[in-house]
Amino acid sequence: MGAALRLVALLALLAGALSALAPAEAQVTRSWVPGGAINGAPDYDTWEQLASRIERSISDPRTSSLVLEQHRARMVEWRSRFLEAQSANQARIETLRAQLRALGPPPEEGVTEAPEIAERRTELNAQLARLQAPVVAAEEAFRRVEGLIREIDNILRMRQADALMQLSPAPINPANWPLAARELRGMFTALNREVATAFRAQAARSHLADNLPLIIAYLLVAFVLMIRGRRWFERLTSRMQQSATARSEAILTMLVSLGQVAVPYLGVLAFVAAIRATDLVGLRGQPVVDALAWAGLTALVARWLGSQIFPRGAVPEGELLLKLPADRRREGRFHAAALGVVLAAAQLMQALFAPITTPEAATAVITFPFVVLGGLLVFRIGQLLRGHTSASREEDLPLPYSARLIGFGGQLAMVIGVLGPLLGAVGYVTAATALVYPAVLSLGLIGLLMLLQRLIGEAYAWLMGGDATLRDALVPTLAGFALALGSLPFFALLWGVREAQLMEMWGAAREGFQFGDTRIRPVDFFAVLFVFAIGFGITRLLQGALKSSVLPKTSIEKGAQTALVSGLGYVGVFLAALIAFASAGIDLSNIAIVAGALSVGIGFGLQTVVSNFVSGIILLFERPVAEGDWIEVGGVMGIVRKISVRSTVIETFDRTNVIVPNADLISGQVTNWTRYNLTGRLIVKVSVAYGTDTRTVEQILYEIAEAQPLVSLNPPPDVLFREFGADGLKFEVRVILRDVNFLLRVHSDINHEIARRFAAEGIEIPFGQTDVWFRNAEEVAKALRALPQPGAADPPTAAQETRP
Repeated sequence: MGAALRLVALLALLAGALSALAPAEAQVTRSWVPGGAINGAPDYDTWEQLASRIERSISDPRTSSLVLEQHRARMVEWRSRFLEAQSANQARIETLRAQLRALGPPPEEGVTEAPEIAERRTELNAQLARLQAPVVAAEEAFRRVEGLIREIDNILRMRQADALMQLSPAPINPANWPLAARELRGMFTALNREVATAFRAQAARSHLADNLPLIIAYLLVAFVLMIRGRRWFERLTSRMQQSATARSEAILTMLVSLGQVAVPYLGVLAFVAAIRATDLVGLRGQPVVDALAWAGLTALVARWLGSQIFPRGAVPEGELLLKLPADRRREGRFHAAALGVVLAAAQLMQALFAPITTPEAATAVITFPFVVLGGLLVFRIGQLLRGHTSASREEDLPLPYSARLIGFGGQLAMVIGVLGPLLGAVGYVTAATALVYPAVLSLGLIGLLMLLQRLIGEAYAWLMGGDATLRDALVPTLAGFALALGSLPFFALLWGVREAQLMEMWGAAREGFQFGDTRIRPVDFFAVLFVFAIGFGITRLLQGALKSSVLPKTSIEKGAQTALVSGLGYVGVFLAALIAFASAGIDLSNIAIVAGALSVGIGFGLQTVVSNFVSGIILLFERPVAEGDWIEVGGVMGIVRKISVRSTVIETFDRTNVIVPNADLISGQVTNWTRYNLTGRLIVKVSVAYGTDTRTVEQILYEIAEAQPLVSLNPPPDVLFREFGADGLKFEVRVILRDVNFLLRVHSDINHEIARRFAAEGIEIPFGQTDVWFRNAEEVAKALRALPQPGAADPPTAAQETRP
């Protein structure tokens, strides 16, 4: 049941990892001394003796896993020292290499150089070799200690796998039951004898009599807190849940519900204190008493998680973590509490048999019932999770990702709930416990993460105004994602990953990875993000100041102002990225080489995007088209609403937005009606019937055109008699408008006035007519007359004439 305590052990592990975030330079104090030596350098003689002793210990198969873990911890310490020693004299070494490069390449064979340069080169090479000697020694020792750590890890991993695959006597074999019964009876008999022996001593009875009032007080406090205290907080939480209307009240209710764990746990501690105050507990009972507090906390936390994830009473569907009806939630609370009891009992049983050597068959029989109960409860909770997935399905809508994830977890829990007891039944009890118990603890950790996610969502919704929909906003979602990532080490610890392995992975992550001659660490990554965020914020502030305070007071047109603000944004982001990389010590020359190699492939794949981007830059600076212009491009006519670096948004006259790539505006033909002036020409076509006086028509059209207020009189309107059409005489009225934005309205007004004046003057507007002429009209008329008339009787057939 060691996995139950790993969760707590990881807290201390993470505390040690946080202290490891301090720069490595703080671990070994260095100071320069003559000859290039470093104070605080590793003692290689001591290291050689230790490494030889550990190598002999690794080769001995009788070495216990505990000893190997201790060896590994010492190797990790030495590895840190050697890693630090590899950076010794680094600044001086780089200076010497730069000096050698300044002297130029060494002369080729048979070529001599100036004596002064040759002497200086020899002196610098000697200094470089002397400074690199401790670095080379540290690198060699580092490789050796790395190999020893890998050997120890391989041995421990193989032993762990062998332990999981160890076949014990089958616990379902009745022949093994009497042995287990004798072991249990013997253990309880030994505990009873231990207490009786201690009580017979005069000093123990005297001490018990002296502490009797304290013991009674402890027991009273324990009874009140464990029995009454839990009920008080359950009733208080239930009332607060029923009356909670605001987000703050929901948060307070969840926090108050923690009293269901804290108050009874204080009662458990009081009960343990009462037992210890008797001074009757011996060596065999002490581990059980020590485990009692953890067992009580396990049962209380499991019960609390069940009450929070499967709440009582009528709860709105939107407030439920799992969409389950009331009867299924009641079942979930029972299963969660039962799992806590099973884990607590397993902890006590492990502590009970820890001090003695128990036969393998007895251990298998005693452990198997807990595995079966745990597997059954895990299976039932898996079914509840599957029920949530089924309830989340909606017709014609895809299943939400969270519901799919919970459904997969439910399926996995059901498989483990069946597979674990089956493995234990055939004798693989260690593998069964390593499967069922971590599954139980993982379900508890998942429930805790769900509650933390809900608490963060409630707090965010409360801070943002109390809207319940904000619980699923971006910030709570990102916080939940961070919680999931942060919980990965806990899950790894629960499923058997050793603390040393976690520290190894943490150390590797802290050291980062090598990129050319530069080592990139997570600290550097966060530094890049921090500096870039500052640069980005400054850029946005400058853009806002220019856009709202500076540029409106200048004579620069609006389009050019937008171009300046956009250009400042691109330059600011680019400079912020450069400064961020430079502040983290990342060599941009390596990135430039990689970017140059990738630019060829990217250029072919993104040539359209690049073309639109460059076109957008040209549009922003040359300004052939500006926001608010009336343009026509590619058959699309409308008002330019937005110009970005990739595309331009045009709002057509039917109020639809058309996104046009910027490359079309640069390479294609664009008609801009309003860019440089608002004047424009309007042509109105009209026809009159043959026989109408053309001069009268011309005079009327002149009067109509000159009467329009938006028609410019310089140049004056023009009326043209264009042609003799098939249906009438065709005229055109050509005018120049002072504001082309009113072109359609002026066109409509002129048409209305033409219709009115022509009707008043008696001028006919012709329309299309078609005359059809028949060459043989008489023959067609004769044929039509020969057809039978409608309603006339049909002539009798030959058969009808001969019928009697």
